[in-house]
Amino acid sequence: MATRSKVKTAARRENADKRPQAHAKYIRISPRKVKIVIDLIRGKDAEEAQAILKFTPKAAAPVVLKVLNSAIANAENNLEMNRKDLYVAEVYANPGPTLKRYIARSRGSASPILKRTSHISVVLDQKEA
Repeated sequence: MATRSKVKTAARRENADKRPQAHAKYIRISPRKVKIVIDLIRGKDAEEAQAILKFTPKAAAPVVLKVLNSAIANAENNLEMNRKDLYVAEVYANPGPTLKRYIARSRGSASPILKRTSHISVVLDQKEA
């Protein structure tokens, strides 16, 4: 049985990160391919990052753009921040579960195919005035 659960919950909420963020989980793109795209927007203004992602010809760009737009909407609607003051403080792609498949090979053997997934996270912050 949990002890002091109400106190612990209150302390956890008090120390929680107040920055706007958004996450996309189980995206069927390898984290290695996503990291190429997210390195382009790390530290940039939110509007500049949107423009970069719109014109990046990579498969991960539309997915990262969708997560970025979600984080911006969270900042405006939930935390009442100004869109112009936001920048990409953190962005990362962690590996998700790997789907294991097999392809037939010669002489009755099989070779594995690893279909990797990603968890993409974007954390925004306000510029210091």
